[in-house]
Amino acid sequence: MATIDGDVPMEPELESSDEELEREAEGFKEQGNAFYINKDYAEAFNYYTKAIDASPKNASYYGNRAATLMMLTRYRDALEDVQQAVRLDDTFTKGHLREGKCHLCLGNAMAASRCFQRVLELEPDSSQAQQELKNAESILEFERMAELGFEKRDFRMVVFCMDRALQSASACHRFKILKAECLALLGRYAEAQSVASDILRMDSTNGDALYVRGLCLYYEDCIEKAVLFFTQALRMAPDHEKARLACRDAKALKAKKEEGNRAFKEGNYEEAYTLYSEALTIDPNNIKTNAKLYCNRGTVGSKLKKLEQAIEDCTKAIQLDDTYIKAYLRRAQCYMDTEQYEEAVRDYEKVCQTEKTKEHKHLLKTAQMELKKSKRKDYYKILGVEKTATEDEIKKGYRKRALMHHPDRHSAASVEVQKEEEKKFKEVGEAFTVLSDPKKRSRYDSGQDLEEDGMNMGDFDANNIFKAFFGGPGGFSFEASGPGNFFFQFG
Repeated sequence: MATIDGDVPMEPELESSDEELEREAEGFKEQGNAFYINKDYAEAFNYYTKAIDASPKNASYYGNRAATLMMLTRYRDALEDVQQAVRLDDTFTKGHLREGKCHLCLGNAMAASRCFQRVLELEPDSSQAQQELKNAESILEFERMAELGFEKRDFRMVVFCMDRALQSASACHRFKILKAECLALLGRYAEAQSVASDILRMDSTNGDALYVRGLCLYYEDCIEKAVLFFTQALRMAPDHEKARLACRDAKALKAKKEEGNRAFKEGNYEEAYTLYSEALTIDPNNIKTNAKLYCNRGTVGSKLKKLEQAIEDCTKAIQLDDTYIKAYLRRAQCYMDTEQYEEAVRDYEKVCQTEKTKEHKHLLKTAQMELKKSKRKDYYKILGVEKTATEDEIKKGYRKRALMHHPDRHSAASVEVQKEEEKKFKEVGEAFTVLSDPKKRSRYDSGQDLEEDGMNMGDFDANNIFKAFFGGPGGFSFEASGPGNFFFQFG
């Protein structure tokens, strides 16, 4: 017996035998099983870990702990355990089955297929392995279809395929990211953000998820914030090509748009028009930003008096974003300026359905009034004068048009021409009657129906107005002074 310093006898060291360790490990395993049955997976995990510590060469303990980790949706950790289990025992059927399930949940369908095929080598009649093998094959097919869909920019098809694949591969970040990216490209930003945020909660360094968050912000015209996310994605994954290209486009788009805005504010409209046009070529997929660029270019076009072009640009903005109130308002004003009142009323009605402010109601009322006025005879056009014409200008307009359309001047014309000129002569007198009277003109300008106000426009004689206007001691006639030339003569 060994002694310390030769005098005091030492007690023999007590070491647990392998059998005792195995019994202890089995005890831990049984306790783990009880917690597992009661769905207390955290405690089950602790006891299976104790069993493994006591007996690290037992494949079933790793298999049990893997099953617990799978219930906790910790598939990567579970995969490590089952891979250790099948290394210890290659005939461990449950281990291969669980490894395949982990691969499947993580989206590794090829690896999953190999595991299920190994199970079928060990147990050819395993219905579970047969079904899971079919699931793995389905995932591979959905991946193939999604790849083709993405190439064809059929993003709805990609989302459909990823939704089906995720039914079996519920923990596959790759599938979720692809779905989120396509949701963003479809303009379903809230859904895309939700998917990306879920991934970032689990893995804040995921470059793909950071890229998708940036993409959503970019397409929602929050370009500065988008650049921050693209930059962060590139820090996490320096080779992330999509993030690099998106960051480049975002910076270029922001810079070009700001240059255009600056030129517009400085009154350099031609330059602003060119800059907005250049910005529109940077990324055709950025719908919201491009809608704003088209509207901005439309505003510039209206300043340059290119009203039809401005209307076209505003229409393009609305086609990209049919909720864009500013584009409707700009187009409506252009319609007003080009006297397309029905179209202006339609746009203002659309605006009022969304934002019924006092200003918008006033704009609609004005357009409706102009539309009503446009459906009446335009006395200003009949006299060939502006709506701001003075009293003298109205008299000059009457003199010119009355002489132009007087029936005597067209006495040698055909019956049809005589009737048409007589009608125009009467309209000229009607126009002069209204516009030469300040009260009648005021009511006419305000859109009131003159006949409803008791002014019967048929109760006058155009010839009497003509005589009263030109005066003279007797009759009058038009006499020819040469081919096509006439002069007016008082009797």
